[in-house]
Amino acid sequence: MPIAPYVPLTPDKTCNILDAGGGQGQFSLPLAAAGHSLTLCDLSQKMLSKAKIRAAQLGAEGVRYIHSPIQSLPETVHYDVILCHAVMEWVVDPQALLQCLWHKIQPGGYVSIIFYNHHALVYKNLLRANYKKVIAADYRASRGSLTPINPIEPEQVLGWADSLGAELLCHSGIRVFHDYILDPQSRQQAPDQVIELELSYSRRPPFRDLGRYVHLLLRKPMVED
Repeated sequence: MPIAPYVPLTPDKTCNILDAGGGQGQFSLPLAAAGHSLTLCDLSQKMLSKAKIRAAQLGAEGVRYIHSPIQSLPETVHYDVILCHAVMEWVVDPQALLQCLWHKIQPGGYVSIIFYNHHALVYKNLLRANYKKVIAADYRASRGSLTPINPIEPEQVLGWADSLGAELLCHSGIRVFHDYILDPQSRQQAPDQVIELELSYSRRPPFRDLGRYVHLLLRKPMVED
């Protein structure tokens, strides 16, 4: 899927933003504090309560909080920007979720998705000599683990996006090497250099494709006359 040229929203435009499954609003509340209109939707009332506290700290006013599944949001409301970060890997049918988001975005609008990378999970287990798990392809999380129920292959999501007619603006890996450093002490070294190198390699295959998470920025084409 070729990467299309990025056309940013103009700085003076106030965007109508949906943070789908946004939790505490770590990504979206700074946008609301900058003056954009934000709807934050999440299944957890506890997370929404924490988001309200953080919004007050940031001075983010007028945020609309919705305690609801993403799929139950009104189909008549459309957004300029949709964020769906670290959500797809927790649902049974991530393709249907992407389709749902696509129906809620304005033509010319942007969808930002971040998801847990299946390839990274396989590679992590190979490095830790968990060969039986890899051979059995059994990556079920242990009790209390934060490993999601449905890690996704990036090629799948790119195919789903392509079938929707999405324009791919950016394809990045997140934490492409840091999480593979086995020695805990070494992982704490030179944080500034880690960030610099992570950014440097985040869009360069094959490093990009081994990131713990994958980020795709998609644009919905404008409707032609």
